[in-house]
Amino acid sequence: MMLTLDILKKVAHGITESFEKDCEVVIHAFHDKEFEECSIVYIENGEVSGRKEGDGPSQIVLEAIKKAGDEMKDQYSYLTRTQDGRILKSSSIFIRDDDEDITYILGINYDITAMMTARNTLDAFIKMEDEENKPHGFIPKNVNELLDELIKQSVQLVGKPVAWMNKEEKVQAIQFLNDSGAFLVTRSADKVSAYFGISKYTLYSYINVNK
Repeated sequence: MMLTLDILKKVAHGITESFEKDCEVVIHAFHDKEFEECSIVYIENGEVSGRKEGDGPSQIVLEAIKKAGDEMKDQYSYLTRTQDGRILKSSSIFIRDDDEDITYILGINYDITAMMTARNTLDAFIKMEDEENKPHGFIPKNVNELLDELIKQSVQLVGKPVAWMNKEEKVQAIQFLNDSGAFLVTRSADKVSAYFGISKYTLYSYINVNK
């Protein structure tokens, strides 16, 4: 039986009542295999990430759905960061309808910045080189902020400004954006094609170059 939004709201409230102000719980609506610009339909303790109802999805959620699609499994206890640098311990639970299509995503984000600071103080002489202990992905306040961050990462990957990129380098950058799930966001193709100075037709040809 599919969980309704009202039931998910009660679950969200129960979690935040248990873990209080440092725990954010957010519900994203995901319909027709695409995120709308305003995917957050409910949020409690939004001050943790600085988001509110009507804001967009996180980078890690986009990447996960892009890579796994309908095969996506729930993700637990991974690290993310907010735009202002706080570290969150996060989990994403994918809610499906009777046809096994994803309809909602229940996200739990617990601010562990103070705990990390305390641990770093105690472990001042120990270097943390383990990749698993490094945050991956970040939580934006809106879709435009998320796309800007992904575009920035794509340019950093190539290692040169867009004006200096050749075709192969632009293909590399756009393939990164595609793999990161950037094009799951409504109208993202317009922004990306304008940024890289190419037509939407060229953009789609770059996306499909390896197919």
